[in-house]
Amino acid sequence: MSTGELLSVDPVELKFPFELNKQISSSLQLTNKTDNHVGFKVKTTNPKKYCVRPNTGVVLPRSTCEVIVTMQAQKDAPPDMQCKDKFLLQSVIASPGATPKDITPEMFTKEPGRKLEECKLKVVYLPPNPSTSAIAQAKEEPLFSPKSPAITDKGNFSGPEVSRSYVESQDKSSEVRSLLSKLTDEKNAAIEQSKRIRQEMELLRRGGNKSQGSGGIPLILVIIVALIGLILGYLMKK
Repeated sequence: MSTGELLSVDPVELKFPFELNKQISSSLQLTNKTDNHVGFKVKTTNPKKYCVRPNTGVVLPRSTCEVIVTMQAQKDAPPDMQCKDKFLLQSVIASPGATPKDITPEMFTKEPGRKLEECKLKVVYLPPNPSTSAIAQAKEEPLFSPKSPAITDKGNFSGPEVSRSYVESQDKSSEVRSLLSKLTDEKNAAIEQSKRIRQEMELLRRGGNKSQGSGGIPLILVIIVALIGLILGYLMKK
């Protein structure tokens, strides 16, 4: 804390937890120690890099004013995290009832008989706080969107989309098992039918040989009858 006759300034170092590509703010507390209105002005050696709100104003008697200094997002980190930027806070006694609109640059020029106080402020870069960065990121980006599944304590996924997918996969699995069972039954039935056909053909062949030898029914007629029997069996199965 810097204590002058007009204002006390806290802190005297502007500390920024440095992070690339992110705006960072630091605050100053200006406390008026007098019974007069005190006007102030904040200057910096790098005005394009910082935004000061308010950069000029009035601190009422025996009251405190907050000044927010925001560093613009930086693309590159400085060497060794050292910053040479500086700020200058000037303060002067203003007329009674003065407002920020009454504060002019001429009030901060050094002239005989004018009490002008100055306080120099340094800029210090700090390493980012991991927990603060994580909380800020969590606020900017929700952990779970309505369409994304949640992660349970056991590492499994849960949520409406996952539940629906699980049910659909179970249904498809049941359909596949049913289809495989049906195909297996049809395969077994076809094998049995093939065995019966071979047995019947063998019997017909033997019977045809006997019929030809004894002048009985011709072999072609026996084959036709066998084919008709197979066709009828197939239709009855359908």
